[in-house]
Amino acid sequence: MPRTTADSCPGVLRLHQAADGPLARVRVPGGQLTPEQVQTLAEAAQRLGDGNIELTSRGNVQLRQVSDADALAGLLGAAGLLPSRTHERVRNIIASPLSGRIGPHPDIRPLVSALDTRLLGSPRLAGLPGRVLFTIDDGRGDVSGLRPDIGAHAVGDDRFALVLAGADTGIRVTAADTVDRLLAAAHGFLELGTGQWRLHELDDGAERLIALLGHSPGRERVEFGVAAEPPIGWLDQNDGLMALGAGVRLGSLPARTAEFLAAIERPILITPWRSLVITDLGEGAAEQVVRVLAPMGLIFDAASPWLRVSACAGQPGCAKSLTDIRADAAAAAESGRTTASQTAAAEAIPASAVVTAGRQHWSGCDRRCGRPAGQVTEVTATPDGYRVISPDN
Repeated sequence: MPRTTADSCPGVLRLHQAADGPLARVRVPGGQLTPEQVQTLAEAAQRLGDGNIELTSRGNVQLRQVSDADALAGLLGAAGLLPSRTHERVRNIIASPLSGRIGPHPDIRPLVSALDTRLLGSPRLAGLPGRVLFTIDDGRGDVSGLRPDIGAHAVGDDRFALVLAGADTGIRVTAADTVDRLLAAAHGFLELGTGQWRLHELDDGAERLIALLGHSPGRERVEFGVAAEPPIGWLDQNDGLMALGAGVRLGSLPARTAEFLAAIERPILITPWRSLVITDLGEGAAEQVVRVLAPMGLIFDAASPWLRVSACAGQPGCAKSLTDIRADAAAAAESGRTTASQTAAAEAIPASAVVTAGRQHWSGCDRRCGRPAGQVTEVTATPDGYRVISPDN
C-alpha cells in the first residue's frame, strides 16, 4: 500500500521541528566514530544544541534545539560527518559493533566502508527513503534481528546470507559480491516501490525483490533472534587489548562526558542499543577510564537496571507526549521501582505507583516511539496516568 506522505526522516540538512526546537539526526554508518568526531559532536551539542548527544536505536546520534543549522552543517562537514549533501539521510547502516576486535567471526568493517562509499557514489540511491535500514552481521546474530530492509549475515567462510525485510532469503553470496547484492536490492526496492518507506510495507516485497534480482530462494535459512543486551563492561579483544562497553542512561550523553571520551583518543562505537564501546585500550588505560567516567554516569556494570529501561523523547521534546516521560522513568529507576516485583496495570495509575521489572519501555503516548524489538514491558502514558502491560499479558 503506497504512503500518502513523503518520508520526513530528519537529517543534518533537513531538521525536524520538534516541540522543543529543531532536531538534527547525524548518520554514523556502522556506529564508527573517531575521537575527533566525538569531540566535534560534543562541541556541536554545547554550542549549537541543548548540551546533550542522543543515541538512537540505529546507532546514529541526534542533537536537539539546534540554534544555527548552517553552522551545524559546516562543523559536521569539516569532521567528515556530512560527506554528502544529497545522500546524508540514506546512510543507515548498522553493523556488529564488536566485529574484527572480539570473537572468531569475520571482520565485516571493510564491507561497511565499501557499502557506505558506494551508496554515496550512486545518484539514484539518494532517493531511498530515510527509514530504509541496512545491516551487516558478522554471524554472531546481534544485528540481523533488528528487522533490516536489506542486510547481510555471515554464515561461514566467505559466505553471507542475503537478508530482506528482516528474514533470511536462503540466498548465499561471497564476501566479494555482498556489497553488489545489497546495492542491487536497494535499486530494486526503488523500482518496485510506490511510496513505501520500508520493504516490509510492500506487498510480497521480499519475494518480488528476489525475483527482480534473478535469484531463487534457498532452502537453508537462519532464524534471527533479538539481541536483548548490549555489550557492557570489560571486553577482551583478540589482539590482547581491551574494549569497554558503556551504557548511557536513557540514551542521552552529556556533551561534557563526550569530551572526556574524545580525550581518551581511541575509536568509539555507537551501538543500536544506545550504548558505547570504547576500543583498543591497554589494561591500565581501561581502569583509568572506568575510574573517571563511571562517576560521570556511564554504566560499566552489566547488572545495572538502567540497561533495561528505555524511553521515548517525551515532553518537552514531543508535542504528542502526555508527560515528561524521561523524568518519570528516571525517578522509577533511581527509586528501585524498575527491579521490584511487577504489577500489571491495565487501568491508569500515577507515575509514583508504577512498579516494573526486566526490559521495559516508557512511552508518552500510544505511538510508543523508540520501542525496542523483542519482549518488553510497556509503560504507556494516558491522560489519567500510566498503563503497564507486561509481555505476558
